[in-house]
Amino acid sequence: MNTIQKATIIPFDPKYAKDFARLNVEWLEKYFVVEPLDKELLEQCEETIINNGGYIFFAKVDDKIAGTFSLIKIENGIYELGKMAVSPKFQGQKIGQQLLKFCIDFAKKQGWEKVILYSNRILENAIYIYNKLGFVEIPIEDNPLYERSNIKMELVL
Repeated sequence: MNTIQKATIIPFDPKYAKDFARLNVEWLEKYFVVEPLDKELLEQCEETIINNGGYIFFAKVDDKIAGTFSLIKIENGIYELGKMAVSPKFQGQKIGQQLLKFCIDFAKKQGWEKVILYSNRILENAIYIYNKLGFVEIPIEDNPLYERSNIKMELVL
C-alpha cells in the first residue's frame, strides 16, 4: 500500500531540465511514442516553453523530483496544460492530483481565461481526475498537435 506523499511544488530551475525530459519520456514510452513536437519541447524546454511565456513546475518529495507539468502559452490568458508526468516510483500517491490542483490555483491567481489540455481516452484515471477538477470535453481539431490525442478538454477559470 502506497502512503500518500505531500509534495512540495517548485518552479522551473535549469538544473531540473533533465528531470523534466526524463519523466516525460518515461511516461510517453510507457503509453505511446515520443513524437517530434515532444522532443523539441522536452530537449529545449527553456527555449520552447519558459522563454515563450510558459511555466514548468516540479513536485519534489524529500530531495527527489517526483513529477512535473508545464503550462504552454497559446495566447494571452489561454494556456495548455502539457507534459504532465509522475515518476513510476511515486505513482499512486496522488502526486498528479497535487500538481493539477496547484496548476488550477496558479492559473486562477494569474487571472487567466482558461486552461486546455489534450489527452487520450485510454488514460481513464487521468480523464476522471480532469473531470473531477472541472475540465470538460470540447471538440478536438482535425489535426491535433499530437497524434496520440483523441480528446481535448478545457477548464474555464
